[in-house]
Amino acid sequence: MALHEKKLLITSGPTRAPLDAVRYITNKATGKLGAMIAEGALQRGADVTYVYGRPGELPVARGGRNHLRLIPVETADDLVAAFREELPKRYDAVVHPMAVLDFQPDSARDYKTSSDTEEWVIRLVPTTKAIKLVKDLAPDTFLVGFKLEIGKEPRELQSIAFEFLKRNRCDLVIANDLKEIEAGRHTGYFVTPDGKVLKTAVGKEAIARTLIDYLDEVL
Repeated sequence: MALHEKKLLITSGPTRAPLDAVRYITNKATGKLGAMIAEGALQRGADVTYVYGRPGELPVARGGRNHLRLIPVETADDLVAAFREELPKRYDAVVHPMAVLDFQPDSARDYKTSSDTEEWVIRLVPTTKAIKLVKDLAPDTFLVGFKLEIGKEPRELQSIAFEFLKRNRCDLVIANDLKEIEAGRHTGYFVTPDGKVLKTAVGKEAIARTLIDYLDEVL
């Protein structure tokens, strides 16, 4: 129970942004990895606040002393609001695998757009980068970021993850590639502030377990 009395905030799943009263844009995230990480932390005795986008998977608290609190969010702005509310409460670590939309419509219609509409032009604007707020709101929190790319060689992926780590003041970044994931070989590269790959793990279960082991050490 090495994480006993440690407080972790774990994000997971997709976010989405409304287009009109019935439609929205989202991404492919399932929330499975985040749920596995949360379950591993709970099994080690941590108190977990789980901020999730629907319909992402939820963790299961199995027996023992498990404190799990669920906070559902929908949009990137909802996530920012949750961070502003939660992070001043002094979490030991923030683990942030949630797939947050980088862009959202600049406005959403409050009615259903008719299917007879000949053309519907949508302008997308950048969302607020929630991960950039973590160290502002909780400078002593251990921050684990995740970086997803597509079709990158391991060395290039490592370099991209390192730049992401520096830009967002992360203490660890787990990098992965969508082509590997969709091919059934989900490799996580654990990139540290010295720019090196400290560990690799293959498969969501192994990534979650390796991360929890690492948090055991550093917390």
